[in-house]
Amino acid sequence: MAALSRAASCLTRRPQMQPSRLQAARAMASSLFGHVEPAPKDPILGVTEAYLADPSPDKVNVGVGAYRDDNGKPLVLDCVREAERRIAGNLNMSCNFLNREYLPMGGSVKMIEESLKLAYGEDSELIKDKRIAAVQALSGTGACRLFADFQKRFLPDSQIYIPTPTWSNHHNIWRDAQVPQKAYTYYHPESRGLDFAGLMNDIKNAPDGSFFMLHACAHNPTGVDPTEEQWREISHQFKARGTQKYQTTVKKHFPFFDMAYQGFASGDPERDAKAIRIFLEDGHQIGCAQSYAKNMGLYGQRVGCLSILCEDEMQAVAVKSQLQQIARPMYSNPPVHGALVVSIILNDPELKSLWLKEVKGMADRIIGMRTALKENLEKLGSSLSWEHITNQIGMFCYSGMTPEQVDRLTNEFHIYMTRNGRISMAGVTTGNVGYLANAIHEACSTRFCCNFSVRIFTKAAANDQFLQKKHLNSLWLGCAKPCQQCNGGATLKSSNGKPLW
Repeated sequence: MAALSRAASCLTRRPQMQPSRLQAARAMASSLFGHVEPAPKDPILGVTEAYLADPSPDKVNVGVGAYRDDNGKPLVLDCVREAERRIAGNLNMSCNFLNREYLPMGGSVKMIEESLKLAYGEDSELIKDKRIAAVQALSGTGACRLFADFQKRFLPDSQIYIPTPTWSNHHNIWRDAQVPQKAYTYYHPESRGLDFAGLMNDIKNAPDGSFFMLHACAHNPTGVDPTEEQWREISHQFKARGTQKYQTTVKKHFPFFDMAYQGFASGDPERDAKAIRIFLEDGHQIGCAQSYAKNMGLYGQRVGCLSILCEDEMQAVAVKSQLQQIARPMYSNPPVHGALVVSIILNDPELKSLWLKEVKGMADRIIGMRTALKENLEKLGSSLSWEHITNQIGMFCYSGMTPEQVDRLTNEFHIYMTRNGRISMAGVTTGNVGYLANAIHEACSTRFCCNFSVRIFTKAAANDQFLQKKHLNSLWLGCAKPCQQCNGGATLKSSNGKPLW
């Protein structure tokens, strides 16, 4: 019995790893990923994290590009609610995807058809001739990434020209697709507008056949769009003839449009697609990324479309098949629910009419908040020009504020935005626009240096000038009185005695 007991004990006893072997295994496991460091925070999403962590009742988030109503609340469009009601209440719809089966790799055919009509025109001959290769994509980001991978696979020696500045994720997308990037001039900081001369010069000097990433409307982050006439000149320059080594050449640049705000910019989807229509009229082959995040509020559904205009139907079939092959190892098939919502809305005249009304309402509220912010700043007596607030269009206002001024807005006024001074106008409401304007006015009346700031107010008479210095958590007020870092109030100096400006 003792022998049997010992045998049973041996069978049930778990083998013990020697300490040295255990330590070696732990060391190997820890060293395998030991070199991995935390990724830097996303500059946009990090703003929301900081905002949510702030307990202040006065906090304002004008950082993330998601629409809010005038109460600062997310908005679900009535047309979307109705489409979802129909989906939930009719299991016998003509669409066969309510049984939770996979969509084809290319996505919802109906959603793609309606998307092409929005981008290329309801009665487009290009659609009728089947010259457009198109697939459903994971919103605008996914559409851009699919195109970037397509570009790398089939034009490996090409590069992409991206505007300065642009949405930060554009750089990530083409970088991870291993497509070389070059910058082209776009924004003019002094005028807070378009550097059209610089833009045209860069297009002219780019190698023939270059790829250019263009914002179709509501440029992110600047809100600065070319005029219709400027778009026509840009289109002409894309295929302008020139001479190189005494030979006539044609540029034949390829325009890739990222159209994330169709309808949301001006309130009119046709007007917002004007740049694309101009390029089509001029005979360009184009690529286009579409998103329904902003204009239908389908942020979390990740529904969009990628289209590429080809020479003929046969080429379009080939290109579409390759786009599907690229998508297959990425995500296999796109999600169905958002595609159903979009196709139902755009394919039903009554719901489409409701959508057009609602998207115009969103655009009009943004435009109204631009006017209100500008007027409030002017009423405060700001000596700066704020014309660019209403000259720009779309979700964002490129304020021109410095990173230091943005930091002050956050630290003192609990206002959150990206440090490049981009204001999401969707976060501005009638309830906070006055507070926001006052904070901006205060921040832009201040000169920053090191860890303290100085503001000099000059009134009618010179002897009304006074100095306010904020240093750490204390506040001193004085009328040009000498202090440790101020030479009689005439020249502010740092601790080493050098003038700050």
